[in-house]
Amino acid sequence: MEAPQYPAGQFERKENLTAAERNALIGEIEHAPRVLHDAVAGLSDAQLDTKYRNWTIRQIVHHLADSHLNSYFRFRLALTEDNPTVKSVNIDKWMALPDAVSGSVPASLSLFDGLHQRWAALLKSMSEAQFKRTFHNAERQQTPTLDQQLQIYAFHVRHHVSAIAWLRQQHGW
Repeated sequence: MEAPQYPAGQFERKENLTAAERNALIGEIEHAPRVLHDAVAGLSDAQLDTKYRNWTIRQIVHHLADSHLNSYFRFRLALTEDNPTVKSVNIDKWMALPDAVSGSVPASLSLFDGLHQRWAALLKSMSEAQFKRTFHNAERQQTPTLDQQLQIYAFHVRHHVSAIAWLRQQHGW
């Protein structure tokens, strides 16, 4: 069976979040490390090197750490500068680097743990007005708010953890 492109469903962005919706998303960011740890718990190196579409589970773990670190940095830029311009990365080239292909999953899990502790603390400290701050992605010609980025990155974890869960279910792991 071919792996679904959107194992957690398609991303649906809300234009305006309520305080309760924002708090739920912050909770997802805060608990993302536990969800990711649970998703890969007990997997062997061979299982970690099983592909889901274009990337292995190992690469997915490294991608989550890389991507979320980049997003956290963008949040901090947007909070300290007026609509800063950020650079995109070629994620497929990043995932082809040796540390992503064969690197230590526990190292990326540790990075993800500490990063999400800091990110959740930052998110909990932000005001309503701060969630409306923006950054500009010149390559994509997009200027998202931090509320929009919060939605994307909570979904991002669900998307990739669902891919890992799909593989585990398909292989009976």
